[in-house]
Amino acid sequence: MIHEVSGNLLDSDAQTLVNTVNCVGAMGKGIALEFRKRFPAMCADYAAKCRAGQVVLGRPYLYKPLFPPYVLNFPTKGHWRSPSRLVDIEAGLDWLTRHYEEWGITSLAVPALGCGNGGLEWSAVEPVLYRYLDRLTVPIELYPPQGLTPAQLRQDVSI
Repeated sequence: MIHEVSGNLLDSDAQTLVNTVNCVGAMGKGIALEFRKRFPAMCADYAAKCRAGQVVLGRPYLYKPLFPPYVLNFPTKGHWRSPSRLVDIEAGLDWLTRHYEEWGITSLAVPALGCGNGGLEWSAVEPVLYRYLDRLTVPIELYPPQGLTPAQLRQDVSI
């Protein structure tokens, strides 16, 4: 079940929090900056993976410390200066649907992938998120962009 909520994703009780990242190791703006502050070891791991060429579009990866919350680093653009592309978001969501069970994900908090600093419109991203996330058999909190009114949020949706 997908539930759209407002608030700070980092305050979620979900087992796994999704962090939007680029493929060059920069975490200087938006939600990625907040993740960098809250999870410094994850940030160091992410930067090392970027230097090794292991962070690529279409392949989110799970950073799993000893205890939750875990962080799913989800590449939404190649370079921090580049815009996000819906095709890359879709490829990453497809990868997630094929791997979340083997990763042991039991609940997920997902931001508006590619919106905000990525430049994509929520009206384009939202249906893609629902199409893929509805395939998961775990509870999902979906965090739309800040500033939407309660009437613009879907509540307890399963497609």
